[in-house]
Amino acid sequence: MSQPPLSASPAVTLPTSPPVTLADWLAWIERLHPRNIELGLERVRAVADRLELRLPCTVITVAGTNGKGSTCAMLEAILLHAGYRVALYTSPHLVHFNERARLDGAPATDAQLLPHFEAVEHARGDTALTYFEFTTLAILRLFAQAAPDVAILEVGLGGRLDAVNVVDADCAIVTCIDIDHTDFLGDTREKIGWEKAHVFRTGRPAICSDPVPPTSLVEYAREIDADLWLFGRDFNYSGDRQQWSYGGRGQRRSSLAYPALRGANQLLNASGVLAALEALRERLPVSQQAVRQGFATVELPGRFQVLPGRPPVVLDVAHNPHAAAHLANNLDGMGPSRTTWGVFGAMADKDIEAMVGHLKSRIQNWLLVDLPGERAASAETLVQRLAAAGVSAAGDRLVETYPTPRDALASARERAGQDDRIVVFGSFLTVADVLDSRRSRG
Repeated sequence: MSQPPLSASPAVTLPTSPPVTLADWLAWIERLHPRNIELGLERVRAVADRLELRLPCTVITVAGTNGKGSTCAMLEAILLHAGYRVALYTSPHLVHFNERARLDGAPATDAQLLPHFEAVEHARGDTALTYFEFTTLAILRLFAQAAPDVAILEVGLGGRLDAVNVVDADCAIVTCIDIDHTDFLGDTREKIGWEKAHVFRTGRPAICSDPVPPTSLVEYAREIDADLWLFGRDFNYSGDRQQWSYGGRGQRRSSLAYPALRGANQLLNASGVLAALEALRERLPVSQQAVRQGFATVELPGRFQVLPGRPPVVLDVAHNPHAAAHLANNLDGMGPSRTTWGVFGAMADKDIEAMVGHLKSRIQNWLLVDLPGERAASAETLVQRLAAAGVSAAGDRLVETYPTPRDALASARERAGQDDRIVVFGSFLTVADVLDSRRSRG
């Protein structure tokens, strides 16, 4: 994929007065570029250079198909308990944009963010930036001025041409790799692995927590002489029902409680976190107590999040087949339920049939929802995609459509029994609407 040239802003109609509030700025930058995604670093790097953007701290970059959010959350929790000042950048957000930029465990305020939106707008000149590129640069500038001890940066899409990759990380983690975003990254794990491997840097720790890493990732790390740490070779974990242990190249952490995040795959993410901390131990020493406290207190909304009450409601942002397979396994781990109700909304460019294939034996009633945005599949489209996957209304099985996830959840709650369960999944937007409705109720 070639780098796009520097380009002038497209012909769009923008407000005559400059933005004032954060909401104004977000609406403004949504209209600056005709595409939601345009991969490439040339434009981003040009603006970053004009901003003289440098992060004066240890930087950890996290890429991968799934598991990035959990990995970032565990890193943040452990490093905060170790006494470090921590900046964390993640995307997308669930309810409020400010969730993307966290300083010392709290979302950045509008007042903290606004000067950096203004600085990026002034620096970009005629260079067109996407929403993601613009906001990434603004948040990186916020972090540069805040001067934390460590910055954790989640890659948005891929790695090689993602805006986050304009920063040279001191340590890079690649979590699991699977098929997603094929229009941008390729249609095989080898192609996708090669794209994600480009967050690695020569001579610096490169952690891969995928148990079966693509050959392309391993070969790229060797080509650039990165310090590659592979799961199963350089680090591993073992455990029983009560506790688990991490073993690395020269460090062992034993008798650890399981992370507070639910899900059978969290030990893979946790072991990758500990491998990164081992690789950085001379720069960021972390005590065993900080590791224990971090794992015990880590929180991440929307990742197999079980809401209190009966019937239980599970929120999961699973939005590709790999994540749907993990969701299916995690539902099995909850034990039996009488009936499972699925509130499902998804993007049209996802492999919806494969996602449904992993869950159709676990979900009896399907409540399909419309989501905002041009990329979203309509509820009626989802009916057709489910039928193609072998799921349709018949006998006791329901397939219904709703205008929003919160409407579908309300309907499921009215009809579900105490021994049933409800699963809300398929997209960040599906979960976000439910979380927003809960916060609106106070």
